[in-house]
Amino acid sequence: MTGNRRVAVTSPQTRLAHSRRRPRGRWRVSTLHPAEAEHAVALYRIQRRRAAVAIGLLGTLVVGLSLTLAAFPELDQVRIADIPLSWLALGVLPFPAMVLLALWQLRRAEHPENSEHTERPGHSGSSRSGPGRRE
Repeated sequence: MTGNRRVAVTSPQTRLAHSRRRPRGRWRVSTLHPAEAEHAVALYRIQRRRAAVAIGLLGTLVVGLSLTLAAFPELDQVRIADIPLSWLALGVLPFPAMVLLALWQLRRAEHPENSEHTERPGHSGSSRSGPGRRE
């Protein structure tokens, strides 16, 4: 045991990443102009409210499907391709519904940012363009 020395082995990418360390200091959020800060807080509240609706619908989907299957145990006897309908309902039905719910929520979250009624002061809605902007 006296002759063995422990050596740390790292990949070249790890050594490169460690050699490019940022200066050690506190990370600070950039300060916004008061009007922009107010706009950001308003957008945050709108998006949080809309996200709460989507989370509620997701809970309703999962709990409602389980309660429906518990209320109708005869669905275990119905078989499609020798698989009980209740299994198919729990294993297949929620996922497309969750994808549709996620797409719906994404559009609802993006809408306040793209709409003219929540524009930042001093900016016109028609002249904005760039990555991520729909025209």
